[in-house]
Amino acid sequence: MSMASGHSKKKALRERYIFGIFNIESHKQVFNVKFSVLQLLLCLLGFLIILISSVVLLIIYTPLKEYVPGYPNAQTREIMMNNALRADSLEKVIRLWEIHLTNLQRVLADQNPMAPEEILPKGQMSDIPDFAVGGRSPEDSLLRAQAELKEQQSRSSISGGNLKIEGLHFFPPVKGLVTSGFSPANNHFAVDIVAPENSVIYAVLDGTVNFASWTEEFGYVLQIQHENNLLSIYKHCSQLFKKVGDSVTAGSAVAIIGSHGTYSTGFHLHFELWHKGVPLNPADYINF
Repeated sequence: MSMASGHSKKKALRERYIFGIFNIESHKQVFNVKFSVLQLLLCLLGFLIILISSVVLLIIYTPLKEYVPGYPNAQTREIMMNNALRADSLEKVIRLWEIHLTNLQRVLADQNPMAPEEILPKGQMSDIPDFAVGGRSPEDSLLRAQAELKEQQSRSSISGGNLKIEGLHFFPPVKGLVTSGFSPANNHFAVDIVAPENSVIYAVLDGTVNFASWTEEFGYVLQIQHENNLLSIYKHCSQLFKKVGDSVTAGSAVAIIGSHGTYSTGFHLHFELWHKGVPLNPADYINF
C-alpha cells in the first residue's frame, strides 16, 4: 500500500501542466507554458538562492552593512583599532618594566643583572628596544655624556675651590671634645663635639641664616649660607638666637648647645660643613 502511495506521489510531481493565456474576445491562445510540479519547485528554489546571494553580496560590498544591527560602524572600528594599538604599546611597556624590576631586585640583593632574554619568554624580544637589551639609545648616550661632563666640572670646581676655602678663617663653632669624626662610609657627614651644658655656639663665617627650626630628630637646627657656596649646619641645639633671613658674622653667638632630638646621646653639637652640595670634613679647616 505504501509503495503504491509513494509511486503515485512521484507520478504527481512529474505530471505536466499547461499554463496558457487566451484572448478574451477571440478565445485564441496567446501564450502557454508547459511545466511539472517538480520543475516549478526547482525554479522557486533557484530563485530563492539567487535572491539570498544577491542580498548577502549587497550587504557585504556596499555601505548597507552599516545599517545591519550589531555591525560596527566606522567610528566603532576606529575606536577598536586605537584600543588594539594602545594594548600593544602597553604590553611593550609592561615587558620593559618587568626587565627593570627584575634587575633592580637583583642589584638590591647584590646579584648581577640578567639579560632581557633570560627574563622574558621566547618570542617577546622582538619588540624590546636596543638600549634595554644592553645597548644605549642616542638620547641616553647624550644624557650620560652631559652628566659625566657636569660631574667632571663639579670635581674640578671643588678641587680648585679648596684653595679658596683653605684661605678662609673659620671660627670654631664651640670649644669641646670631638667624639665622633667625619665618616661618609657610615653616613656621618659631620663631627660631633661634646661641650658643657649651656655652652654658646658661634657662627664659623659671615653669612645669612636660611633655615632655623625645630626637628624631631635633631632638636633645634640652624643652617647658615656663606660665600663661596659654603653651608654650615648646627644640630641638637637647645635654643636659637637667629631666625631665617638674619645676617651673622663670624664668631657671633647663634645658638645654645643642647641634647634634643631622637638622635641625641648627650649635650653636644652636630656640626656639618658643605661646599657646592658636597660634604667636607670640618676638622680639615677648623681647630676644635
